Amino acid sequence: MKNIAIIPARSGSKGLRDKNIAKLNGKPLMYYSIRAAIDSGEFDEVMVSTDSEKYAEIARKCGANVPFLRSTGNSLDSSGTWDAVREMLAAYRTIGKSFDYVMVLQPTSPLRSSDDIKMAFEIHKKKQGTNVVSVVEVEHPIQWCFRLDGSLSMREFAQSPYNAMRRQELEMFYRENGAIYLVDAVKIMEEGYNLYDDNCFACVMPRERSVDIDYEIDLRVAEIMMNRQEKL
Repeated sequence: MKNIAIIPARSGSKGLRDKNIAKLNGKPLMYYSIRAAIDSGEFDEVMVSTDSEKYAEIARKCGANVPFLRSTGNSLDSSGTWDAVREMLAAYRTIGKSFDYVMVLQPTSPLRSSDDIKMAFEIHKKKQGTNVVSVVEVEHPIQWCFRLDGSLSMREFAQSPYNAMRRQELEMFYRENGAIYLVDAVKIMEEGYNLYDDNCFACVMPRERSVDIDYEIDLRVAEIMMNRQEKL
């Protein structure tokens, strides 16, 4: 089985300028995803998909391959990650390289570890499933959520059967954390392919490794968490 890790790192970002190369503990953000992929030992190829030669040079210095740049059409704010992934897989085919599985590692999840990556592959092998997606338990029970109208009345919350229940009594819910997507590299090229089919399984990650970088404050939180983990 041949595997490729693709780290999508286009150069445009609105919430945090040059987010994918923003410094975290003195290193560009993409560095942590590149190193986690390499250290996992699971990949035949670790590449960064970017539209910027500047980003590409930084990626190479961090140990990743950048054999081609992303097209302008797949580098817009409205561009989808999976379109960029398909573009990269198709480009590899033109140079005679194909892969069985692709793992997308967003650089905005710098605390994801090589062990998390290995766990995703272990789940894939154990379940004999096609796809694995990382998730994390939601921060607050969704049963405690309610709607507000223009009156700001909390009537809906007051009438909820859950408002007096303890967290431990409530069923747990999970959300994607954006850190890991392990996908069949052949099927993802098919038009209309559904990532979330019956053969898609969850890889549960802890909250402390599920920080997602969108704004400056997220970088500071990630820095605190990273330094804390290093001391443990």
